Amino acid sequence: MKHRPLALCAAAMALLALFSGIGLLVDPRMVMDEGVWLKPFKFAASFTLYTLTLAWMIGQSQKWRRTLWWLGTVTVALFVVPEISVITFQAARGVRSHFNVGTAFDDTMFKVMGGAAYLGWVLTFALGVFLVLQRRVDRPMAWAVPLGLVISLAGMSVGYLMTAPRPGQTKALGVLGAHSVGGLDGGAGMPLTGWSTGAGDLRVSHFVGLHALQALPLLAIGLRLLARRFPVLESAATRSALVVVAALGYAGLTGLLVWQAQRGESLAHPGAQTLAAFAALVAVVTIATTAIVIIPVRHAARRPALTA
Repeated sequence: MKHRPLALCAAAMALLALFSGIGLLVDPRMVMDEGVWLKPFKFAASFTLYTLTLAWMIGQSQKWRRTLWWLGTVTVALFVVPEISVITFQAARGVRSHFNVGTAFDDTMFKVMGGAAYLGWVLTFALGVFLVLQRRVDRPMAWAVPLGLVISLAGMSVGYLMTAPRPGQTKALGVLGAHSVGGLDGGAGMPLTGWSTGAGDLRVSHFVGLHALQALPLLAIGLRLLARRFPVLESAATRSALVVVAALGYAGLTGLLVWQAQRGESLAHPGAQTLAAFAALVAVVTIATTAIVIIPVRHAARRPALTA
């Protein structure tokens, strides 16, 4: 089943990303030390992936197709369009969209975005419930979809941490909340992403967690394609186990990035604690992956000897 509203929305988001990219090149205005069109560009690109993924998942459904179609349509109407419209409108005005409560109008715009984000979480959760209950022949994908949705919802939830007022902030000052921890929004940032290089930045974990929705199903597809060349991946049980390990590692990375940001530490300058935790995470995932791949090979090697 094709989902026309989601497909059209994805096309519109892709066009907006292109428009915003051109805007970055020709519009010299800056907001919080970033090009005024950077935020619309990033959100449009992210929503393009989000809507395409939902359209594909709904297209694969066998049950509750009508319900999923309506949930997808409502997601476009009440989540994607309102949030990106406010972000783009505020960019065109040359003012910040997030955490801006400086005027009654800006406060209203920020509340519209916040309401859309809450609805987006609820609608994604509802879509996830119906998508998880689908019957799937491909077992690795049956793991990838629910785990990707859970981690994606956790990544969305990081956005709520950003709305908490920082020390010294009041509505009278015109700003409530921030992306950064241990520093002010704006200032030195990484190319393209704009993530802070001088303080913790919750946008990193928000971005990484959010896109588990794409990463894990793509991994399941990639493993299925690799199985044509590598016999060790022919077993659906092996590929499923690899997807689960990857999901746990992905969730661990998302949590690590939240922990790093909350300590006021920039992604660009990780401390000893962060590096040690990351090394431990990599080691655990590597050991688990190696065990999953090697154990079936050893069993296969022993089988002829046992039957001889």
